[in-house]
Amino acid sequence: MSTQLSLLDQYEEPSGPKVLTVSELTRRIKRTLETGFTSLSVEGEITNFKVHSSGHIYFSLKDSSALISAVMWRSRAPSLSFTPEDGMKVIATGRITLFEARGIYQIDVTSLRPVGVGELQIAFEKLKRKLAAEGLFDEERKKSLPRYPISIGIVTSETGAALFDMLHVFEKRFPTIEIVLCPVQVQGVGAGRGIARAVADFNDYGQVDLIIVARGGGSLEDLWAFNEEIVARAIVASHIPVVSAVGHEVDFTISDFVSDLRAPTPTAAAQLVVPDKSALLDTIFNYWYHSYRSIQKSIQFHKDRFRNLLRSYSFNRPLDLLRQYDQRVDELERSMTAAMTHKVSLLHAQTNSLRDQLAALDPQSILRRGYTIVRKNGRIAGSRRDVNTGDDIEITFHDGKALSKVS
Repeated sequence: MSTQLSLLDQYEEPSGPKVLTVSELTRRIKRTLETGFTSLSVEGEITNFKVHSSGHIYFSLKDSSALISAVMWRSRAPSLSFTPEDGMKVIATGRITLFEARGIYQIDVTSLRPVGVGELQIAFEKLKRKLAAEGLFDEERKKSLPRYPISIGIVTSETGAALFDMLHVFEKRFPTIEIVLCPVQVQGVGAGRGIARAVADFNDYGQVDLIIVARGGGSLEDLWAFNEEIVARAIVASHIPVVSAVGHEVDFTISDFVSDLRAPTPTAAAQLVVPDKSALLDTIFNYWYHSYRSIQKSIQFHKDRFRNLLRSYSFNRPLDLLRQYDQRVDELERSMTAAMTHKVSLLHAQTNSLRDQLAALDPQSILRRGYTIVRKNGRIAGSRRDVNTGDDIEITFHDGKALSKVS
C-alpha cells in the first residue's frame, strides 16, 4: 500500500533571516539610534512650533531638503532665554530618541539657542517695521502720565533687582505712594504671554493711575519677551498709561516704542513718575509766597497813586474842581476794591485746591477710608508673601495701632 504525503507535509520552511514582530524591530531601531546619537547639535529653521497645555514644547527643524521632529520637555523649557517662533534659525542640542508607538524618531532637545544675535535682530526689525506701519509708535496716540499719581501698578519679577530698585526710589521720594505688584516671569517661554496678561489684568482692576513694565539689563535674548507682539498689543490696548523700563539705557525693546513713556532704567522710571515730596512742598510754598507778594505790591501801588492824588495841584484847586474829581476817586476806590477782592478770592481757591491735593496724598486720609498699614518687624508688608503663619504684625488704623499674629 503506497503512502501519499499531503501538501502540508511536503512544505519545508525556507531558510533566511529571523522574522521579527513590529515591536521587536522598533526596539532594535530604538537601541541603535539612541546609542549611536547620544549627544549632537543640529542647526535648522523652526517650523510647526507649539507649546502644549502640558508645558512640553513640540516643533520641527528643517533645511532646504529635510525635516526632523523635536521635543523639549516642560522641565527644560524654563532654561530658554528667548521665545522661539516659526521661521527662526536655531541650534538644537540633545539626543535622538524613537517614539515607539508611531515609529517616529525625534530630537530630545536639552538646549536651544538662536543662530547668533542676527536672527533675533532680524525678527526685531521685522516686527518694528510692521507695528510702525500701523502707527503704533506715533506720539499722537500716546497718553500723558498723571502728574501726581496715587497708585502705581508694576509688572516685573518679584525677585528681580528692578523691583527693589524702584521700591527704594518710591520710599525715598514719596513714601505714601501705593504700589501694586503683578509678579511675572520676565524671560523664557511664556514670559511674553504673562506680561501681556498682567497689563490686561491691571486694566480690568482699574485702581492704578499708571503701569510700569520693567526688568533689569541683559542680552537681546534675555530681553526678548519685551519684543514679542503680544506684549506690544497689550500695551497699545491699555487705557491706563504704560511706562516701559526694560534693561539699561542702551537697550531698546519693542515695548519701549509702543509705551506712553520710555524710561532708560527701572530706577529712572520711578524717578520720572512720582514727584519728590519735599520739592512739591517747596513749590506750594513758593507759589503762595509769590501770590502774597503780588497782592502786597498791588495794594502799595494803589496807595501811592492815592497819595499822589491828594498832593496834586488839581486836588488843591477850588471847590468846583474838587467836586469834579470826587466821583472819579469813588470810581477808582470801587475798581480797586473789586480787583483786590477778585485777586484774594482767586488766591484762596488756588490755595484750597493745593491743600486738597496734599490731603489726598496724606497717609491718614487713606487710612480714614478704611485702609490699614501692616508692618512686620517695623517694615511695611506690601504682599501676603511678606508674612508667614505665626508672625507678629503691627496694624496701623487711622485712629491707632493694634498688634496681631498671622494665623
